Amino acid sequence: MGARGWGGVAIAALLCVAFAHFCVRIVPGEEAVSPPVPVDDGALLIPVEGVPVSALVDTFAQGRAAGARRHDAIDIMAARGRAVLAVADGRINKIFWSHDGGRTLYLRSRDGRTVYYYAHLDRYADGLREGQGVRRGQRLASVGSTGNADPAAPHLHFAVHAMQPGESWHGGRAVNPYPLLRAAN
Repeated sequence: MGARGWGGVAIAALLCVAFAHFCVRIVPGEEAVSPPVPVDDGALLIPVEGVPVSALVDTFAQGRAAGARRHDAIDIMAARGRAVLAVADGRINKIFWSHDGGRTLYLRSRDGRTVYYYAHLDRYADGLREGQGVRRGQRLASVGSTGNADPAAPHLHFAVHAMQPGESWHGGRAVNPYPLLRAAN
């Protein structure tokens, strides 16, 4: 092979190395995450008033955005306006509007190790504000279909995140809420 042939091989090799470096990401397998343990009696309340445990469906691992990402939450179907409740004692960490989640809120557990994320809310409870302490079972909002939710299918998008010290309200590692809610109810 002449110098010209070796040059093409070298360029191809450099392109492969660049592709591997910039475009390929090695992702370790899923690590087992022990569920966060809420303070108090260790029980999470089903976050939608009147929804029985038998109505819960595990949608945590389902694909979203045409399979581009995992759901990392469960959807709790309920009538629009049904009360959304605090699953545990804690503090309202963040209240805001997001494109996908619509009207949302983040509730951090009293010990700071767990964040509960509520999305697609129709409205917030009167007087609810960031920094406010709340008790398990307290009304936080009502079920809706804001954000990218189907208006014909109101529901609560509910997620749980295990937090490391100092992590912000949007950090943490997703934990499947389905077994936590089933076990407690």
